Amino acid sequence: MNQLGFPILSLITYLPLVGAFIVATLSGDDEKVAGKARCIAFIFSIVVLALGVFVWTQFNPAIAGYQFVEAVPWLSGINVEYSMGVDGISLFLILLTLLLTPIAILASHGIKTRARSFFAAMLLLETMTVGMFAATDFVLFYIFFEAVLLPMYLIIGVWGGERRVYAAVKFFVFTLAGSLFMLLALVWIWRHLGTTNIAVMTHSHISPEAQTWLFLAFLAAFGVKAAVWPLHTWLPDAYGEAPIPGTIMLAAVLSKMGAYGFLRFALPMLPNASAMFEPLMFVLGVVAVIYISYVALAQTDMKRMIAYSSVAHMGVIIIGLFTFTVEGIEGALFQMLSHGLVIAGLFICAGIITARGETLTLRNLGSLAINMPVFAAALLFFTLANMGLPGTSGFIGEILVIVGALKVNFWVSLLGGAGMVLGVTYSLVLVRAVLFEKYARPELSRLKDLTGREYAMLVPLAVLVMWLGVYPSSFTHAFDAPIAAMVQAHTAALNPHIALAMVTAK
Repeated sequence: MNQLGFPILSLITYLPLVGAFIVATLSGDDEKVAGKARCIAFIFSIVVLALGVFVWTQFNPAIAGYQFVEAVPWLSGINVEYSMGVDGISLFLILLTLLLTPIAILASHGIKTRARSFFAAMLLLETMTVGMFAATDFVLFYIFFEAVLLPMYLIIGVWGGERRVYAAVKFFVFTLAGSLFMLLALVWIWRHLGTTNIAVMTHSHISPEAQTWLFLAFLAAFGVKAAVWPLHTWLPDAYGEAPIPGTIMLAAVLSKMGAYGFLRFALPMLPNASAMFEPLMFVLGVVAVIYISYVALAQTDMKRMIAYSSVAHMGVIIIGLFTFTVEGIEGALFQMLSHGLVIAGLFICAGIITARGETLTLRNLGSLAINMPVFAAALLFFTLANMGLPGTSGFIGEILVIVGALKVNFWVSLLGGAGMVLGVTYSLVLVRAVLFEKYARPELSRLKDLTGREYAMLVPLAVLVMWLGVYPSSFTHAFDAPIAAMVQAHTAALNPHIALAMVTAK
């Protein structure tokens, strides 16, 4: 169903590509063209954000299926269509991408060399990410899923830190290797089901034996992208070496691609295999929450500590997804949105310190709350949200996941919840070291507080974190219908007598 009658999703997807082309064709010295390239990239990102908000206003939350559907023949010889659409699951992930792109562009003030290429890569990354979330054909999904690697590889490898080449290659090799298994799954599905339409695939019968192999293929692909323990080892290097704009997009958006893949493919398509591997996924999630929190606590670099906290939060998301309950899956999706906003705010705070010429080594910082009180308030706010303080978005997602897990397994709920306490520990260590410890060096007392540009980055994120925390139903009502339908279908697939009762009722 397309309420608008014109391909607005394609417009949102490819308009940044037009901006990337314009930016790439600018002429002049890098120093002189950097401001112009940043301005053009920012304008295009704001325009597509406005279009995304317009789609949200026209979205009907009562419909479980895809809306704003676009479908045209593409590879007719193999029965593949160019098809796009959004439902309550993908809508807010697209909006998250559209929101964080202009914020990441604002955070790129320090990019002076090869600026045209950098901003073209940022806009290209936006196109590929939105296209992946909007794709409703598996082939199209796979193309966008893979294409994301190229701009992010360049962003890390060209504009990153001292070990940028190592981090970029590691990121590329890990994610590409995982995606090759998804390609094998794609070929198998096309040959045996005769379609790559995601909606049709979801309702197709796949034997339990085949489901097992397909699930393992998806676990390799999506587990790497979601940084599921122990497939997370690429993440600290990539997060640590990427420039702040790249880290924002990598942590807040790209890590959600893996969780979205589980939610879109593994759970609805492979109910038997998902149920069989549920204990394994619970173990991976609990280990990530507890063990990775200890690893984060041991870090001496602010950026790497935040990076490891991201892995721990992805463990919470994995636990929620595999509870197969409405509360758990809604909590996981809500946590994906919340984590995207909060982790972006934390990395922006890290970028504010580096923009003033300081390193992020914790022992070299201290007492910034004295001369940077607004910065201190921002860092403290996003840290509290990361801890799941009631009234912030982090609390809603975590409590829903715990409730969903409690319905399935008491120990998973207990360990997952107890592991979150460790998040409080490393968060307080971070805040104390940066804001309240004695100055490591006298020159820290001369650092200036937030600029107008930094306010423009942090305030929208803080407002949204509070909005999600105080009024969560304004978001959850949009994905109530598709998640309820998914859980119902999963239950029916595992219990044939329930499916028969549903058919009889209809």
